[in-house]
Amino acid sequence: MSASFTSRATLIGVLALGLAACAPADEPTPSSAPALTVAAAFYPLEYVAERIGGDDVEVIALTPPGAEPHDLELSPSGVREVRDADIVLYLSGFQPKVDDAISATEANGFDVSDVVPLIGGGEGHVGTDPHFWLDPVLLSQYSEAVTDRFVALDPDHADLYRANSAILASDLADLDTLYAESLTGCERDTILVSHEAFGYLSLRYGLTQVGLSGINPEAEPSPARIREVRDLAESVGATTVFVETLVDPSVVEAFAYDAGLAVATLDPIGGLVEDGDDYLIIMNRNLAVLMAGLGCD
Repeated sequence: MSASFTSRATLIGVLALGLAACAPADEPTPSSAPALTVAAAFYPLEYVAERIGGDDVEVIALTPPGAEPHDLELSPSGVREVRDADIVLYLSGFQPKVDDAISATEANGFDVSDVVPLIGGGEGHVGTDPHFWLDPVLLSQYSEAVTDRFVALDPDHADLYRANSAILASDLADLDTLYAESLTGCERDTILVSHEAFGYLSLRYGLTQVGLSGINPEAEPSPARIREVRDLAESVGATTVFVETLVDPSVVEAFAYDAGLAVATLDPIGGLVEDGDDYLIIMNRNLAVLMAGLGCD
């Protein structure tokens, strides 16, 4: 491993810890009751709400930690949480049970697709790719829109929300810069993944993702697709195939064994798995894994 890789990997770790610890200075003392109650359909939306709202906002996570957000089933209490929230952050079409609850309760839903340009799900796949949060620039754009909604609902805390939002925007800008610099000049630019969750990240940083399956993480790849990806792996000189959290890796591990490839974990951040993790920590860990798999200096 080169000295430059080691120093850059060290920088990633230090930045991750530093960013995770950021908090706005001179924050007003929160009141005993939250100014807003926000229901967040899945983790990245929960993260944005917590960063912007701070202690003055109660954030209710509709998808529990360790659960696959695609498969969310809402309990009656979950439907009540949707109904009673001041605002529900969600992505239409991603979690049908959340869509149904918002419609049935006439909740104040705020749809990601109203403010973020979503991309298609890839060749041969119907619908859009929901994983916009893997592009820090798009997540920052979304965060600005959420801030505006919080301010409209609770103008008394507008200064707090905007101050927190500015810190989050700075963190995401730093993350974007780090990704752009770290993924330049790599030996390879093709990532082999278990399912195609990394389209936004790939578009932002000049990578090409090749998935054994499409947008649905539970879809089984056909024998023909496995042969196609194996041939492509040989042609591009791939050394690694990336599995992900919250999904059974057995099919990908078998493919990697047959193809003589290493296996590494690339987290699509649909939900938290490890205690103490957050979006910035996982994104920095993902970057280190990508750099190793792509041969980045």
